[in-house]
Amino acid sequence: MTANKYITVEKTVKTGITFGSCLAMVISYTSWHSVLWAIIHGIFSWVYVVYYVIVY
Repeated sequence: MTANKYITVEKTVKTGITFGSCLAMVISYTSWHSVLWAIIHGIFSWVYVVYYVIVY
């Protein structure tokens, strides 16, 4: 069981950023024209995407 969790985490780390992170960064940069905000919103990923959909 522990080996399966390790393999899942290892695959996730190797694949890089997720679609949610990328989407959040693109939306953020398009809206705010700031790389710093895009990075911060990319860290929050889907939380920012959902927030953007609700607010705008």
